[in-house]
Amino acid sequence: MTDSLNTGALESLAAIAGQQGGRGLPPVHLWHPEHCGDIDIVIRRDGVWLHEGAPNARPALVRLFSTLLRKDPDGFHLVTPAEKMRIVVEDAPFIAIGADQSQSDEGVPIVTFRTNVGDEVQAGPDHPIRVPVGPNGEPRPYIHIRNGLDALIARPVFYDLVSNAQVRLTPHGEEASVWSNGMWFALGPAS
Repeated sequence: MTDSLNTGALESLAAIAGQQGGRGLPPVHLWHPEHCGDIDIVIRRDGVWLHEGAPNARPALVRLFSTLLRKDPDGFHLVTPAEKMRIVVEDAPFIAIGADQSQSDEGVPIVTFRTNVGDEVQAGPDHPIRVPVGPNGEPRPYIHIRNGLDALIARPVFYDLVSNAQVRLTPHGEEASVWSNGMWFALGPAS
């Protein structure tokens, strides 16, 4: 894609995203435009958004674009009613940078996660935590945010969860787990 097309595509995406004006997330799952090509946007493993190799220093623009992000079988795309452009996501598109443990009015434990792009979700049936093991043997914890999009749980946030976890005996042995919204989420072996 040429630089002028990239700039035009970014302006178009920003205009569409800006029209949301705090009204919640746009219904990207309902939009099915033709694929328009690739755009030179990369979301690095550390959550930094790059455009043409340079970090995007405008958090408000990153937040707007994050609301247009969709994961399809052929990859990640920024989607508007008229355009669909593929981007590169090195791992998960978001980073969970904070987690608060509280209780509902009924006394049910809740873990609420905050992402680097301003999303807040409560771990539970719609927002499960999963902790696969990476190639180096280290845990790679994620929380589901929306529509197939996950957030990698930042290491300090994960360590805080583990330090407050309960040990449960499961068919796999003793596991460190957290309880949120009526569900147990295994974080890894208790040892």
